[in-house]
Amino acid sequence: MDLNPKLTKYIDMKTPIPGPQAQLLLERRMANVPRGPFNTVPTFAAKGEGALITDVDGNTFIDFAGAIGSLNVGHCPPKVVEALKAQLDLFLHPCFHVMMYEPYVALAEKLNQLTPGDHKKKTFFLNSGAEAVENAVKIARKYTGRRAVISFERGFHGRTYMAMSLTSKVKPYKNGFGPFAPDTYKMPYPYYYRAPIGMSQDEVDDQLLRKFEDFFLAEVPGEEVAAIILEPVQGEGGFVIPSARFIQGVKALCEKYGILLIADEVQTGFGRTGKNFAMEHFGIVPDLMTMSKSIAAGLPISAVTGRADIMDAPGIGEIGGTYGGSPLGCIAALKVIEMLEEDRLAERAVSIGSAVSERFLRLQQEFGRIGDVRTLGAMSAIELVKDPVTKEPDKELTASVLQAAHQHGVIVMGAGMYSNVIRILSPLVITDDQLAEGLDVLEQAVRSCLSQNIPS
Repeated sequence: MDLNPKLTKYIDMKTPIPGPQAQLLLERRMANVPRGPFNTVPTFAAKGEGALITDVDGNTFIDFAGAIGSLNVGHCPPKVVEALKAQLDLFLHPCFHVMMYEPYVALAEKLNQLTPGDHKKKTFFLNSGAEAVENAVKIARKYTGRRAVISFERGFHGRTYMAMSLTSKVKPYKNGFGPFAPDTYKMPYPYYYRAPIGMSQDEVDDQLLRKFEDFFLAEVPGEEVAAIILEPVQGEGGFVIPSARFIQGVKALCEKYGILLIADEVQTGFGRTGKNFAMEHFGIVPDLMTMSKSIAAGLPISAVTGRADIMDAPGIGEIGGTYGGSPLGCIAALKVIEMLEEDRLAERAVSIGSAVSERFLRLQQEFGRIGDVRTLGAMSAIELVKDPVTKEPDKELTASVLQAAHQHGVIVMGAGMYSNVIRILSPLVITDDQLAEGLDVLEQAVRSCLSQNIPS
């Protein structure tokens, strides 16, 4: 793959990756860090700004991964950095359970206002998305007095035991780590691209919703289900987007049986999909919502927000955590929300998504092996297949495209049950020129790899 120098205004690849400094660090990493934590690119960060990140060898990349969707406001946003520096001079961590601090309450107030629904809400904070999911389930069980929790195929909710039990993909997330938490069950989720030939979207929705009634008869009565948890757009599952009709159907089932609906907005929240939260696209207000990732520009903090009566179900001391809602995370999150509103980043997400989908829909017309292009706001993905008729997933082609993009200065990640989806999670502060340059490189990577893999 030869890169046109005219395309590289922002990308600056001084050496193939890993470069010499990265090689030295990789040796230390392999000697001292377990092999388990995966790494998207084989190099080490030195500096990040906006949608650009430079490694220890001086290579500058356009970031289409955004720390797996954690950097909607970009690397080192000045407003956030300035606020954090000011907080460092005051206190670091008195622990909310020992002595409270105002930023925790201020952020709770802000999320109670910002999240969908005009009912009375309450919020509390933890460290990670997985912890938020764990605690949302705890709260749901406490409030309902019920045991069962339903998630969906291809869903991803984290790596702790309850969250992992709710997660669908076996390898690499669950293989060999069982047994898993009891009373967790999975239902099929719409995947219209892979629906049976001739089946309409409405027919897919109806069939999947009917399966719930069968499940309640065959497995667990609806009256014993505490919660249904779903990602409004499946993230690790391949950016699979359901219809509003399906989400509304799930909500109707919850209301029929007194089940709580938990929206996992860890990857979809804070402007990513063109709304503050993805559930707004479907006209549904969840009972509980989990948030993390882009809440605080990459600082480790997560939240559970929900109906006040539900959130108050646990007694004093029954939920919490030593580091939950750290002052630094709260301060950063308040500034992120300020940027989200003042810079109209949800609107920016729509324009980013339009540019990405336009580029790859055009490319799809040339290459049938781009099986599907999916976009909601700036949550964009393409699915690669070996044959447009059989839709057999092409994991190898996807890996080749990713590697080519990385070597030519664009950090981008895969996804999907079959590891054949390329997902784009660029910061929403990316400039038009940076986005265009990154897409040029990614398009060249796709073209180059397809030309080597298309049968003669």
